[in-house]
Amino acid sequence: MQSIYAMHQKNSDEIEKEEKFLYHSIDNILDLYLIMVSSLIEIKKKEVVFLETSSKKHLATPEEKNPNKKFINNAVLQILEESNSISISLETRKINNWSMNDDYILILLNEVKKSELYQNYMQTKTSTFEEDKQFVVDLFTEVIAPNDKLYEYLEDNKLTWIDDIPMVNTQIQKQLRQIKEGDEFRVPKLYKDQEDKEFVSLLFRKTVLNEIELAKEYIDKTPNWDSERIAEIDTIILKMAICEFLKFPSIPVKVTINEYLELAKEYSTPKSSIFINGILDNLVKDFTNEGKMKKSGRGLL
Repeated sequence: MQSIYAMHQKNSDEIEKEEKFLYHSIDNILDLYLIMVSSLIEIKKKEVVFLETSSKKHLATPEEKNPNKKFINNAVLQILEESNSISISLETRKINNWSMNDDYILILLNEVKKSELYQNYMQTKTSTFEEDKQFVVDLFTEVIAPNDKLYEYLEDNKLTWIDDIPMVNTQIQKQLRQIKEGDEFRVPKLYKDQEDKEFVSLLFRKTVLNEIELAKEYIDKTPNWDSERIAEIDTIILKMAICEFLKFPSIPVKVTINEYLELAKEYSTPKSSIFINGILDNLVKDFTNEGKMKKSGRGLL
């Protein structure tokens, strides 16, 4: 949707160039994922250094000489640190953001140690695996992911990440909740399979190359709206949804409608989702009656 909108704004017809950037921006999601998940590892490492340095001070206190190591011994943090999948991915993709900007890790560590969550966790020196896991999930959700300084850093690093941050954080939360004792943490694939990757190009190209035809499908369904008054994002959303209705037989109608209503709520005007829902509902009825929409598989209507 954003790529098509960008093409409109630039009056561009360089579909291959725009498609290349689209794939590039999707590929960058993995970099964002690695940066976020590795922040947990780097926070733990910084605390290890802090405890070691404190214990070697000339006038170290008894607590500094014998600190509570529950945080740095957290079983889930250790699983992340020992993950070959993470370390190989970081090296392969040359992700070294935290070695270049470790001041942000220190900021995050400080926020972690100030949090009530951390204070409660550190009341004891031992814990179960489940307690360790719940602590890391809550730590990521409540302290790290919402941190304003971290968000500003990510926003400055790559503008395309702004919309990807919630998705990436949700994926990390999901994986953290699913970790079991003895598990190896694995970096997920960007695409489920080759067909999944090809869908990106197919939807993009079929929408862009058929915009005039797709627009004709909804123009007559908006008698109370001058076509020029319809928000541009809404026209793109409608074209993409109609494209899925007519040119992607394996995608269920309800899935298409739900996905594009969510896009409308997130990116368009307050009333857009109601407007779009009404048009799509009518189009589904018309396409079905006219035999224009052919869906294959069970439950696709």
